[in-house]
Amino acid sequence: MSLSIGIVGLPNVGKSTLFNALTKKGVPAENYPFCTIDPSVGIVPVPDERLTKLSAISKSKKTIPAVVEFVDIAGLVKGASEGAGLGNKFLSHIREADAIIEVVRIFEDSNTVHVHNKIDPLFDIEVINFELEQAGIKKPTLYVLNKSEVAENIKNDFVSKLLGPHIEVDPIFGTGLDNLIKAGYDLLNLITFFTTGEDESRAWTTKRGAMAPEAGRSIHTDFQQKFIRAEVVAYDKLIEAGSFAKAREKGWVRTEGKEYIVKDGDIIEFLI
Repeated sequence: MSLSIGIVGLPNVGKSTLFNALTKKGVPAENYPFCTIDPSVGIVPVPDERLTKLSAISKSKKTIPAVVEFVDIAGLVKGASEGAGLGNKFLSHIREADAIIEVVRIFEDSNTVHVHNKIDPLFDIEVINFELEQAGIKKPTLYVLNKSEVAENIKNDFVSKLLGPHIEVDPIFGTGLDNLIKAGYDLLNLITFFTTGEDESRAWTTKRGAMAPEAGRSIHTDFQQKFIRAEVVAYDKLIEAGSFAKAREKGWVRTEGKEYIVKDGDIIEFLI
């Protein structure tokens, strides 16, 4: 399954800078509002050292990580839900995302203008959330607090008042990006399972609590519709054994049926 996360916020809070840091795509990130008019899309791998180790054990020819699609959406302004600042167009892009990252500027910098001419993170959040609510948009939201290390002052006093999951990043220096990607992946309560072999080792995404056939659908619809059983071994056990065959010899590979609930880190062979 694919995961799309829209990056939203007021103009000039660092959305495109964050997007550039995440994707290395290099969309414009100039110091003026509405630099980004059409959404830019970047596919970003989910960092997971488990996949690297599995690929080494299996001597896989290819290693394919799970991915998150990040969409850089132009800055929203007060009145966007009524069409202000190309609001209707921007909001339509947000509706297509599975979740939202809301970038909040928490630093002061005289060289970077703010659309409201003041740094007030809670007010900024209220503006964006009001416009999303007016547009009928209610998706999971992760607040990303943009703290520039070169800024004149950082406003952290509001964090205790912030409701909802949040993470601090510095997109200019790239700090906190791996944690942000993982947090975005976790935002929709997703887990990772793996397939591994000589041809490839691959990370797959499914909902937490998914039964084996539903998880198999991430690979191919046949894996759900024609599911017979699954051979499953926990990641830690496979690493300890050193190979799928040795894990099977130790009795650590289990045969599971349609009711099996897939766990994060499972290595699975689907039989159809």
